Amino acid sequence: MTMRMEDLQGDLDLLNEIDWDMGPADAVTMYLEWGNNPALGKRNVRSKSDSSTYFVVNTWKDPVIYLIRRDSESAEELAEIKMPEEIEARFLESIGHNKGVYSLEGEVKEWLRARLYEA
Repeated sequence: MTMRMEDLQGDLDLLNEIDWDMGPADAVTMYLEWGNNPALGKRNVRSKSDSSTYFVVNTWKDPVIYLIRRDSESAEELAEIKMPEEIEARFLESIGHNKGVYSLEGEVKEWLRARLYEA
């Protein structure tokens, strides 16, 4: 079962795993191309047990934020989060209403961090 915002807010262990700077391109380079890529700096896969937890914005259907856990063999959607309509509209405008999978950045990232860590 996919988690929701409310589930994530209370899971400090999971929140502490999140790599807020990783995006889908970084994950592909690291895990599908075995990422021992010096361009990624400190991020390297050392074994099959390594994994990363990060957010993406998927716009192939309705825009949704997914929390993904990826390793060298699979990617699991841990959580699905809907953006507020006004943030969603500005995000879609910023990407030219194109379909794809995007890194979490700018206003969307700020909104999500604020929501997840609010008391």
